[in-house]
Amino acid sequence: MTVDLLDLARTGDGDAFRQLITPYERELQVHCYRMLGSAHDAEDAMQEALLAAWQGLAGFEGRSSIRTWLYRIVTTRCLNARRSASRRPAMTALPGVSPPEPTRLGEVTWLEPYPDDLLAGLADAAAGPEARYEAREAISLAFIVAVQRLPPRQRAVLLLRDVLGFAASEAARILGSTEESVTSALKRARATLRQQLPPAAEPAPPAGSAVEKELVERLTRAYETGDIDAIIAMFSDDAWLTMPPLPLEYQGRDLIRSFLAMTAFRNGRTYRLVTTRANGQLAFGAYLSGRPAEAATANGLLVLALSGPEIRAMTRFTASVLPRFGLPPS
Repeated sequence: MTVDLLDLARTGDGDAFRQLITPYERELQVHCYRMLGSAHDAEDAMQEALLAAWQGLAGFEGRSSIRTWLYRIVTTRCLNARRSASRRPAMTALPGVSPPEPTRLGEVTWLEPYPDDLLAGLADAAAGPEARYEAREAISLAFIVAVQRLPPRQRAVLLLRDVLGFAASEAARILGSTEESVTSALKRARATLRQQLPPAAEPAPPAGSAVEKELVERLTRAYETGDIDAIIAMFSDDAWLTMPPLPLEYQGRDLIRSFLAMTAFRNGRTYRLVTTRANGQLAFGAYLSGRPAEAATANGLLVLALSGPEIRAMTRFTASVLPRFGLPPS
């Protein structure tokens, strides 16, 4: 069947080409997202890669599988991406407010969330036997941020080997390199990643579980009433609050409380939360409440990393990402 589709596609049959690549599109786009950290950049890289595949189909000699060949094209596009041209610039300040001094300034300010709806069907079984990370673990915001701090080529090697489970020989073919070079880069990438990833924590409660539902109810109620104390009580002692494209990052309940009081909940602000999921994690569309007769307006997206029933990290994104999650402007 694949051979027949390939022959038809080589004659210029667009439908045949579409059937040929459709089984791999979702995993390829997630690979682009892991490489670039931005859903927008991933879409651009994916479109460029598919065009390159269509134009270069005559050069496919069948020495590897279609999937491996597509990964080579997609990975090359990601490595060549002009990040400065498409990534959002870091914000330098919050208009009209003076937040407290942060714990540190973050580096990965171009980070964007990825809707869980686009992860459906992305099974761990698709990864090769040499994969070290489960598919869901390798899409979490903490993992995406950590791999963004790797040099691009090390990032590609680690994703191909430890997330997708390609053999060293396949990874070398995809990168146009040698097995020795791939093995060396992987060793360095693994060492760096161990330093960048947060310490192991208690697993998050299962989606839809009683524990998660209780957390959703508590957080929703606290945001609707502007109860900062109730919100802070849900955080772990060492929790982080980050907010790309702002580089400001806050750790600990006291600093997070100060930030929320001085910014999000200043002047008695309250919010309505709409539950969704991003990066395999619980998330909320946040809407700033208006007067009784007015609609609540989009304010941002909150993505939570949970350790048991506690919030280990909250990442707040701007309202510009809400359309990707099917959430309205009000």
